[in-house]
Amino acid sequence: MELAPIFAWIYDLLISLGLSVALADLVSQIGLAVFVFSLLCVLALFLVWWERKISAHIQQRFGPMMTGWHGVFQTVMDALKLLQKEDITPTVADRGVFFWAPVIVFTCAFAAYIVIPFGKGLIVSDLNIGILYIIAITTFTIIGLMMAGWGSNNKYALLGGMRSAAQVVSYEVPLVLSIMGVVMVTGSMSMNDIVAAQSGWAGFRWNIIFQPLGFVIYIIAATAEANRTPFDLPEAEQELVAGFNIEYSGMKFAMFFLAEFVNMFTVSAIATTVFLGGWNGPLLPSWMWFLGKTLAMVFVLMWFRWTFPRLRVDQLMEFAWKVLLPLAFVNIIYVGVLALWLK
Repeated sequence: MELAPIFAWIYDLLISLGLSVALADLVSQIGLAVFVFSLLCVLALFLVWWERKISAHIQQRFGPMMTGWHGVFQTVMDALKLLQKEDITPTVADRGVFFWAPVIVFTCAFAAYIVIPFGKGLIVSDLNIGILYIIAITTFTIIGLMMAGWGSNNKYALLGGMRSAAQVVSYEVPLVLSIMGVVMVTGSMSMNDIVAAQSGWAGFRWNIIFQPLGFVIYIIAATAEANRTPFDLPEAEQELVAGFNIEYSGMKFAMFFLAEFVNMFTVSAIATTVFLGGWNGPLLPSWMWFLGKTLAMVFVLMWFRWTFPRLRVDQLMEFAWKVLLPLAFVNIIYVGVLALWLK
């Protein structure tokens, strides 16, 4: 497994202290996992605060202002409040399923970062099927949402879980097809190879230049995958009270909440890697380019939420199968013709 350079020195130090190769690799990987986990937790807290401020500007109000500079500590205070709240399990709930649902959702949200290149060489493991792994692990989240709906033994939660299953299955197809166009041109599913194929030509080799339709399809489908407005039907407060998480409180609710924001960053990171040249860019360090592009995509998703109204469930499904899917096939045909022409 490829180690990120910033942790390679830990591995060398452990080897020099006499630890076996297997044990040194295990310890260094645990350290790397803790670092990435901590980084994403802090990032999720920042994104919660950032969305509040973005929504406030769009709606011409102040948003959080009282706790810290411009309310920067507001989300930290909210997290501390959730830590102190009682963890309630409904009497009629399936306790095992109810308990493990947020754990699965939370774990899957972070597991995707094994193959995401944060910069040149800053990747935990450069799998040769990296993009396929991400698609698989992010789709696995649906199992956790279904478990939350079923385990709660609440009809509103169950409807939210069922809606989520239908939505993710529907929008997964055009999302995968939009990425397939990039894989066809690159000839590899490795995230590093996809980024390397977009280097040079001062950004004119980015896949968004040659596949703008694929990029638009991906962004729309990814918004639905992340349960973001206008595709946040699994929650739909007006219809389902709070959707699949209605019976959750305390840290279990916080795990769902943080996983949603981590997933939003994940789909934005994939868009950056696959369509926007990844960490490629002049002058600045590679990780700054990656972070800047990813946060720009996160801003777009937040912009969507405070601009578009929520779709009805029939409109959501019809748009996936009758609009996005045919366009995804058109994009595949276009990329195939383009690849033959470039040869």
